[in-house]
Amino acid sequence: MILDADLTVPPEDLPRFYEALRSGRGEFINGVRLVYPMEKEAMRGLNFIGNKFFSSAFSWLLGQHIKDTLCGTKVLWRKDYELIAANRSYFGDFDPFGDFDLLFGAAKLNLKIIDLPIRYRERTYGSTNISRWKHGWLLLRMVWFAARRIKFV
Repeated sequence: MILDADLTVPPEDLPRFYEALRSGRGEFINGVRLVYPMEKEAMRGLNFIGNKFFSSAFSWLLGQHIKDTLCGTKVLWRKDYELIAANRSYFGDFDPFGDFDLLFGAAKLNLKIIDLPIRYRERTYGSTNISRWKHGWLLLRMVWFAARRIKFV
């Protein structure tokens, strides 16, 4: 189980993720912040637009609908995580946050990825480590790298 330490997603949401995994509804449970209304300071407008763009790019690349690529709440079995980690270099080992790495790896393993909506709150702990422009370009580079592996082979 992966949960951001800033508590923008309450730990109390994790049992829903576990149940989706345990019941076989999915093999990789991906949190989605973009369904329910967010608290006012939860996500800046430009970040929201970037998230929508990357969601569209991933949906096209992976051939399945992914609503939120950068939500830090994700749940998968340890054995699947270990396989993803062992093959990390296939999509480039330069993901600053791990979200793209995990999603691309799960898709490469043909895991059933399902989106699970969460209520995204204003951060209660710490400050953001995301530099919109610097990391945005890096994530775009990772999408291009993956596109060459998935779509343009």
